[in-house]
Amino acid sequence: MTAVTADIRPPRRGLLARFFGSQLVAVVVIVAAIIAVWYVAAVFMNLDLVQRGDVRAGVERSLTEQVLATYEMQKPILPAPHQLAIELYNTTVLVAPTSKRSLVFHGWITLTSTVLGFVIGTALGILLAVLIVHVRSLDLSLMPWIVSSQTVPILAIAPMVVVAFAAVGLTGLLPKAFISTYLSFFPVTVGMVKGLRSPDPIHLDLMRTYSANRWQTYWKLRWPAALPFLFVSMKIAVAASLVGAIVGELPTGAAGGLGSRLLSGSYYGQTIQIWSALFGASLMAAILVAAVGMAQRFFLRHAGPPR
Repeated sequence: MTAVTADIRPPRRGLLARFFGSQLVAVVVIVAAIIAVWYVAAVFMNLDLVQRGDVRAGVERSLTEQVLATYEMQKPILPAPHQLAIELYNTTVLVAPTSKRSLVFHGWITLTSTVLGFVIGTALGILLAVLIVHVRSLDLSLMPWIVSSQTVPILAIAPMVVVAFAAVGLTGLLPKAFISTYLSFFPVTVGMVKGLRSPDPIHLDLMRTYSANRWQTYWKLRWPAALPFLFVSMKIAVAASLVGAIVGELPTGAAGGLGSRLLSGSYYGQTIQIWSALFGASLMAAILVAAVGMAQRFFLRHAGPPR
């Protein structure tokens, strides 16, 4: 007797169905929708300025011509996407990276402060988490202060930090890095505390059965279990570190950095410059988060299960 087994595999989707079901198509559709809404919003935000300018100049134009004029304004309220693209091209490709008119120049200054603050904040967060998990008194006394530290608005303390560092002769990179550290250590601390406490009690009991000391328990059990939590919190921390670096550049009117670019743009009403700096900061944040994600996949793939 032969057994007949039914093929329970789902039917293979066609090429068109796979195309519309792909992640790439979903991203493209969302980006296209955002750009379309952006163009419409630019018309509504800038049309009144164009019409008032025509009245002052005594010029009569059709509505279509006025709509097209909203996309070519020198200082629009909301620049159109192609204006932003042209500004990005002019300030990254047509200008030398060492020039102060280059967005790459300002982005590099902000990036150095961001990375330094992120590294210090991550190390500090891991250290605080280890102390909180292993020292009961610090868990009860230190953790509330760590949480309450984040209730102070960064815009309020950034000028004080910059002035305090300048009073002792420290300017430039370190004050901005300190502000980035202030914002980035908190998510790492909270994530690592959660991760170090994530092993099941039965696993901790098993380590005690093996006569493992606290250091061995940490490296063999708690640390591998905390790695996923660490990298998730690092993705949040690196974005917060970038915000801290930009905020640190605002109160001093620094000679360089994306914060300085935003500040100078607001002084002279250069909205296209402001939006290009914002777009550059967003792109930098995406790259930094992606870099942390790549490091996460690498370390988790090579770490292996706890032994």
